Amino acid sequence: MIHRFLLVIGSAAVLAACSSDAGFKSGPFLDTVSLESEPPGADAKASNGQTCRTPCSLALPVDASSSITFTLNGYQPETERLEAITSTGEPPRLRPNPVVVELSPAAPSTTKKKSTKSAKKPAAAPKTSAAPPPPPMTAAPAQAPSSPWPTNPPVVRQ
Repeated sequence: MIHRFLLVIGSAAVLAACSSDAGFKSGPFLDTVSLESEPPGADAKASNGQTCRTPCSLALPVDASSSITFTLNGYQPETERLEAITSTGEPPRLRPNPVVVELSPAAPSTTKKKSTKSAKKPAAAPKTSAAPPPPPMTAAPAQAPSSPWPTNPPVVRQ
């Protein structure tokens, strides 16, 4: 009789621990999304703040729609929207997966800045109380390269 009582109490404790929220919170479902760009090396930033450099992958929550923005110097930024897909009997997922974007070169600027170099005056050298600068150096006359061999024949003694 005591064994049955302990078995019932133990089973009830196990079931209570499994059904309660004892610090084990289940987070949102995540889906790993592969990101690619042409050309590669673009910065990909998800709407939740995660970033990576293509080609790469991000684990994104499936509980809401999100977007990925691709940026690369010299190219126009591209944004791709992801939508959550739920199917009976399958975990939720994001599509498209993989996300592949082709970045377009940035258009050249149509407004040219006028050169103001001729209008600018060169900056004046700061005045200091130090000694005047040394005179400009002039090139020394070219000299024949020195040779390791003697130029005069050796003296022979008899």
